[in-house]
Amino acid sequence: MSLPAVLLAASSASPSPSPSDTSTPAVPSLQDAQESATNAASWVEQNWSTWLAIGLRVLLILVIAAVLRFVVRRSITKLIDRMNRTVQAVDGTAIGGLLVNVERRRQRSQAIGSVLRSVASFIIVGTAALMILGTFEINLAPLLASAGVAGVAIGFGARNLVTDFLSGVFMILEDQYGVGDTIDAGVASGEVIEVGLRVTKLRGDNGEIWYVRNGEVKRIGNLSQGWATAGVDVTVRSGEDLDKVKRTLSEVAERMSKEEPWNELLWGPIEVLGLDSVLLDSMVVRVSAKTMPGKALTVERELRWRIKHAFDAADIRIVGGVAAVAEEDPDADPTAGVAAPSVYSNSASPQAQAATPLTPPGTVK
Repeated sequence: MSLPAVLLAASSASPSPSPSDTSTPAVPSLQDAQESATNAASWVEQNWSTWLAIGLRVLLILVIAAVLRFVVRRSITKLIDRMNRTVQAVDGTAIGGLLVNVERRRQRSQAIGSVLRSVASFIIVGTAALMILGTFEINLAPLLASAGVAGVAIGFGARNLVTDFLSGVFMILEDQYGVGDTIDAGVASGEVIEVGLRVTKLRGDNGEIWYVRNGEVKRIGNLSQGWATAGVDVTVRSGEDLDKVKRTLSEVAERMSKEEPWNELLWGPIEVLGLDSVLLDSMVVRVSAKTMPGKALTVERELRWRIKHAFDAADIRIVGGVAAVAEEDPDADPTAGVAAPSVYSNSASPQAQAATPLTPPGTVK
């Protein structure tokens, strides 16, 4: 066999790769594409019912959560509005209007409604989220454990904040005080100008604003609910005629109760309670009256003013006023009120010499 024939046979038996064959990837054939499509279709056919069920379940959970949240929030709003209308219908009297004014009802209802709506939304949305995660077969045990640990840590770190918030919620629910009330909170006192879930703002007597944390309030004295008591102590000399004093006070009380605007501020008759105390040189007569909340000080000032004028007209002396001039007895001994002479008045007496301080040694000449 000739050499060209051998080379031709070798080249036909084992062809050498060309550069173009090594650089371009092999193109999948039509059979491979058909096989891949068949596998994908079979996988979708096997799992479409599961994914459809999961999607429908998630959609159903979201729809139910949205509808339930809307219904609950609307019910809470209607409940708050109904409570306000009931309070307005029952407390239609003057006392009821003072106990629960319009601004106070508005802020209280807004605070209660906001708290209830927030709690309801948090519970409904949180439950829906957990149900959706459970639908995807996610293990919720580690998530709930982590949330519990985080909640405990936050509770310990922000315990004062939680205490303030809970105290504010119960304070609003129990209607302990509201805007416009004058309260004594222990740490501060004044008129309430804003009620919050964490902080209450008070306007003091000198115009200052106090920010009182609800968790720090241990006791509340509300001076604007119900009624107030105006009490005046009238101190007279022990030698005054008690019947005359009582008659004068009764005339002042009756005349003041019939005049405006005092007849509106007084919610009861002005009573002369009698002797509050009897001392050696004075007597204290107690006068009391039931007044509108927050108006006790005004009634007390007017009552003192009228009592002073009435006592001056009736020639009744009040202790602390102008003292009466005592009449001199011509037969009295002028030396009766003089103390006995003392030996210390004579500088030459032994007692005075013994009581004389010694001269320091450095000053002796």
